[in-house]
Amino acid sequence: MSVSPAAVAASNPVARPPAPNPTATSTPTQADLLDFVRRTAADVDLIASLPLDPEGRTWVRLEGPGGSEAWLIGWPPGTGTGWHDHADSVGAFVTAAGELKENALAVRLPADGWKTLELTDGVDRERRLPAGKGRSFGRHHVHEVLNESSHQHAISVHAYYPPLPRIRRFSRSGPILRLEQVERPEDWQ
Repeated sequence: MSVSPAAVAASNPVARPPAPNPTATSTPTQADLLDFVRRTAADVDLIASLPLDPEGRTWVRLEGPGGSEAWLIGWPPGTGTGWHDHADSVGAFVTAAGELKENALAVRLPADGWKTLELTDGVDRERRLPAGKGRSFGRHHVHEVLNESSHQHAISVHAYYPPLPRIRRFSRSGPILRLEQVERPEDWQ
């Protein structure tokens, strides 16, 4: 389920992120994005305003710093993103409620021109991100984000710069990573 940002903003005036930081007129860095998602995740009224669906993720688009793209996302128990990257965008995310798990690859993948890669040993990383914890990441960062709870929703705040030009989705079987799909903004907005 997706929630129209305009509908939420019109019906709930709290659905706005905290005031932008002073770097809003320049290109935001990973540190700027992480600062923004941390401050936004601490906005109790905003977090409480997100409608939660028992079966599907919900999201509301936010205004990020310096023209970045930002999202408030609700994660029902047992949901996740699957393996993906954010192309040429850098990003950051913070768990605002509940706990998320991030599985990531500690290797930079080629930007384009491949369909199947064999990963070497030792590239897998796992992070548990309870409320208040998050991270930033660089371009072509491949990861999956999961709410492994069997009973509790999680809520997180994400920001990307430049705004996402595409998301590449992957499947993984052991060490084999396969490019399955490329999504463009019109596919998720």
